[in-house]
Order: sequence, then C-alpha cells, then structure tokens
Amino acid sequence: MNCSRLGQPLLHQARYRSRILSSDAASVFHYLVQGQGPKLPLSFSSPPTHSALRRRFYVQSSAAISKPTSPFHQQLPRSPQIATRADVLEPASSLWSTRSSRASLAPPLNNTRHLPVRRYSQVAKMTVNNFIKKHKVTVIGSGNWGTTVAKLVAENCAEHPDTFEKDVQMWVYEENVTLPKDSKHFDASIGEQPQKLTHILNTYHENVKYLPGIPLPHNLVANPSLVDAVKDSSILIFNLPHEFIGNICRQIKDHIAPYARGISCIKGVSVTDDKIELICNYVSDALNIYCGALSGANIASEIANEQWCETTIAYNTPLVDRRDENGRPVGNGESNDHTKQLTPLPLDYPPLDHDEWSLLFSRPYFTVSMVSDIVGVSLAGALKNIVAIACGYVEGHGWNMTAKTAVMRRGMQEIIRFANEFFPGQIEPRTFWEESAGWGDMIVSCTSARNWRCSKLAVERNLPIEEVEKTELNGQKLQGISTTREVSSFLRAKGAEERYPVFMAVERIIDQEIKVEEIPKLFK
Repeated sequence: MNCSRLGQPLLHQARYRSRILSSDAASVFHYLVQGQGPKLPLSFSSPPTHSALRRRFYVQSSAAISKPTSPFHQQLPRSPQIATRADVLEPASSLWSTRSSRASLAPPLNNTRHLPVRRYSQVAKMTVNNFIKKHKVTVIGSGNWGTTVAKLVAENCAEHPDTFEKDVQMWVYEENVTLPKDSKHFDASIGEQPQKLTHILNTYHENVKYLPGIPLPHNLVANPSLVDAVKDSSILIFNLPHEFIGNICRQIKDHIAPYARGISCIKGVSVTDDKIELICNYVSDALNIYCGALSGANIASEIANEQWCETTIAYNTPLVDRRDENGRPVGNGESNDHTKQLTPLPLDYPPLDHDEWSLLFSRPYFTVSMVSDIVGVSLAGALKNIVAIACGYVEGHGWNMTAKTAVMRRGMQEIIRFANEFFPGQIEPRTFWEESAGWGDMIVSCTSARNWRCSKLAVERNLPIEEVEKTELNGQKLQGISTTREVSSFLRAKGAEERYPVFMAVERIIDQEIKVEEIPKLFK
C-alpha cells in the first residue's frame, strides 16, 4: 500500500510492522525528524515474522509514529547519505542519536517508538539483514521422529534464508537397505542388491526404512559422518534413543562450534543409581553448550503427513546470548545457573531466543509454544512413557477406558511428585496442565503411541514387550522400557519405591514378576 505521510496511522491497527526499502531510508529519515520532504510512496510488504523484524528495515507503530518535537530536529543532517544504508534497529529506545551528536529528542507519545539510526560507516560490512552469517542446522538422528523433525526444520530453513543456511545436515547411522521390487524407487539395474541408506535418502529423498512414503525436502542432506555433519553448525538438534547420547557427545565434543546451541527432542533421562539428569542438561555439561528441550503430544507419522498438532519447546536463553537494543550481549559468559562459562554466540549471527526457535520449528501443521521450564518439559516427556506402557498393559488385559484413566491420573501424580522431590523448586506447575508437553502428551502417549501399542500387543500375544519391540519397530527402540528400568533403579537407591507404585509396577510387569491383573491392589 502507499502512505503519503508517516504521521498518519500505518497499515491497519496497532503494532503492525512493515519493511521499508533501503533506497527510501533517507526520505523516511527526513519525514520522521522534520515532518516534511517530497511525498514518496512507501512500499510495504505483508507483516514479517517477529524474528525478521531485527533483520530488515522497518517501521514499528502502535497506532502511528509521532513526529519528534524537539528543536534539535532542525539541526539534523539532510544529506541522504546518512541513511541510505542506515541500520534501523529494534528496540526502540525513546531517543534519537547520531554518532556525532549526543543530543536527544522528546520521548515518544502514546506508546509509540522512535528508531535509532546509525551512520553508514557503522554497518558498511553488514548485509541488508544486518547479519553476516546464518545459522547452520544439524539434526543428529534419522529414525522416524528424527526424520520428521528434520523434514519440518529443512522446510523452514528453505523459507527463511535470511536467518538459516538453506541446507540442513541430518546424521544417519549408515545401514544397508534392500528396496523391494514393488518400491517406486526400485532400480532394475541394481536389482535387490543392498544400498546405503544415505544414498537412498539423498537420491530419492525418502527415508524408506523409518519414514516410508513421505517425500523429504531436497535441501535435507543425509550424512553418514557424524563429525562432518556437525562441523560449523550453530544449531544442533538431538533426536535419537537416549541410551546413545553419551557416545554421541563423546564423538562430537572436539568437533562442534564452541558457541553452538542445542535442542533435545529425546524423551528420556540419564540415570545412575544415585543421580538422575535431564538429557538436555547432560548434553550441556558434556559439550559445554546450552541445550533446550522439545516435547509434546507428537506422533511422528501424523506430523510427517502434515496433520496439525502442537508441541512445547523449553529454552531459557543464556544470559550471554541476550542482547540489548544495540545488539550487544548483556551477559559475561555465564550460564543461567552460573555453574559454567559459555562461549557467546558471535554477534554476526542472528540471535537465538524464543522467536528464532519458533521460526525454526513452527509449520502451519506444527504449532510451537515457547516456555522456559526445561525441567518440567523434560520430565513430563520422559516419565509419561512409563505410564503409557502401563496403559497398554491395562488395555491389552481387556479393561476399559475407566481403568486406563485411573492409571493416567495416578501416573501424572507420580510425575509431578517425582519432579518436586528430585528437582525441588525447578518446575512450573502450569507446564503439566497447560502445555502440550504435559497432559496433552500423556493422553496421546497412553492411547495411540508406540509404548502403549507395544505393551498392549505384549499382553494380547502373551510375549515379553522386548519381543514385540523387535517385530513391530523395524529396529527402533522403545524409550519407555529403558526409562522404566533406570527410574525404578534410581527410586530403589533412594528408598522411594512405595511413593511411586505405577513406576515400580511397570518394571515388575516388564520383568514378568507380576501379572497385569495385580495392578489394582498395588494402588491400595
């Protein structure tokens, strides 16, 4: 649309933000500080995403941008060169400033904001989006959930080239795969000769073993070399069975960028007899980086088919990565818990806060809620797998929905009790009741996810759940089995078994020490 005066309301209603072409920046500068100048049509695009606002020339207004009233505006330079490549930044300070003058203008009225302007020489080396570098993303893991996350992340990287490098690396544990004759990718010249999974992924853009039938973005690159996949990446997404995370961290520790940041999509915990640690915290300590967590009511096959769902990402931006209105870090290298020093994210990268993480993961079919409760999100995601196995056992035994509901209710009580007992003061109760990572994930996991399905089949077939795991999951692992055993061992070491009857009962059923029909009497 065209606007002849910036003193008029801009683009509909409050807080509408739009980009200004850099070639018009000088005239915009004159309008703002002098309220006059040649009429010019300003071209505005559709509203950019919040993260893009820091990277493009834009005008921000609650209802209108008010004209400064200080007499100093008569002294400001009129030369268009001062703002031809001006760096128009958020936030918005209530002051106008130039490098050659420390004078200030009147504060904005009606909650409007003035835009600080810097000389061309200060930003001559910057790109139009104000950042020289872009974030390189690597997904570590290529099972059905890992490939699904890599798919949506690659889609977003292709759509936001101002923030992320287009190509996304996905580390693949190399396997030989034989394509059947009825596969659309079957090559008669190769026949049924086994092929490398990475070759199939990069040639046909489909994970035929773990996510068959789902076309993958062409900018998703399968890499069998873990070290090469993580090289120079500023964003690492961990998505593999939690029992492998220790070995993975040992392999990449000396090969990652020191300023890298991570997100763990792993629903598990790291447990020894006397210590329990969140996977994201384990990654942070092992690699000396900061790592958040993603968890929610998410079924990989449904998300891969772009059926709508929600998820929760917990990320508490490290102090050293928080920037002031001039783009300078406000921390001194400390992490949020002050237990270790972090390497700051270089200033020539876009910031990594809630807006950027949402930009990386959000899709029209994948709604992201950003929170700071890493402990709550991580524990809810890990411990609900134990409850899901219990619900599968109950349903496989032939009991109805009311029995499953009783197990779910008691299971959630034990999850919250566990969090308060072993992570005191570190959770936000609302996470369990209001976020997808809480009750949402519990309901989905206990009615349709793989832990529930395999335990249900185990009872119906009168088989150990590990046997069902082998036949049903195509080589993948149930997170619930290992989590159950590790958590139960931890509770015994702490003498807390009696306070967690659901957790302990699941372990005993897995080990065939008790039968499913004995569950009700354990709750008395």
